[in-house]
Amino acid sequence: MTFVRNPVRLAAVLALRGRGSLCFIDREPGFVLDMLAAAGRLSCIRAAMASFELFGLAPTVRRLAESGKVAYMEDVCGAVIAGLRAGAQGVPFMPARGLLGSQLLELHEKWGTWRRIRDPWSGEELVAVKAIEPDYALIHVHLSDPYGNAVIEGPRFEDELKIRAARRVIISAERIVDTEELRGFPHVLSASMLHVEAVVHAPGGAWPTAMPGLYPADYAAIRSYHEAALEARGMDWVRVNADKLLGSREVPDSEA
Repeated sequence: MTFVRNPVRLAAVLALRGRGSLCFIDREPGFVLDMLAAAGRLSCIRAAMASFELFGLAPTVRRLAESGKVAYMEDVCGAVIAGLRAGAQGVPFMPARGLLGSQLLELHEKWGTWRRIRDPWSGEELVAVKAIEPDYALIHVHLSDPYGNAVIEGPRFEDELKIRAARRVIISAERIVDTEELRGFPHVLSASMLHVEAVVHAPGGAWPTAMPGLYPADYAAIRSYHEAALEARGMDWVRVNADKLLGSREVPDSEA
């Protein structure tokens, strides 16, 4: 969600050490999306809005989309959530309202992601959003046991849908705790070991985005990245800040 609880540590590894190209899908991505785009890791993007909040649109994503170097599939929030909900529930599609009359409907019909249907009871015309079932979901959480039983505190957005919809899930966690500690935890699990393939201990793993209850977004760092990205130097910023992004040293409180 733009600048909140992004899986930055996991994405930084992909940006700095990964190979090949990926197709990225999310509802309203921000920092991580632009970083992966700057690294040249993306061939296609499907999102409702690639935002940098008060700074405007994600600069690298906008440049690559406008130049045609990355295929950008424009979506809407409700449809992305409907698709993830279908994937999480194991059904082929989810009906949605509010999409009729938009040119996006024609585009998604060509892409094979939306289709007009009729309510079999009322006859109302609706749009069926095809299930979204990502190959991988990368999720940063507050705490997890070594097996992937994990808890997100504060806003969860649609991350719990992603966890259940994806074929494989990699979790990074601020804290790794014993399973017994989770039994007395007041929050419901956001992920279970049934869904998670790997768990990575990553304190500060959302920096420079916020981790609710632990540290706010580092807007000075985000502004610094944004200025670099506007000049097509996003990866220069990533390389300079690699120690922080990869957790080679702790992020000082003054920077968090």
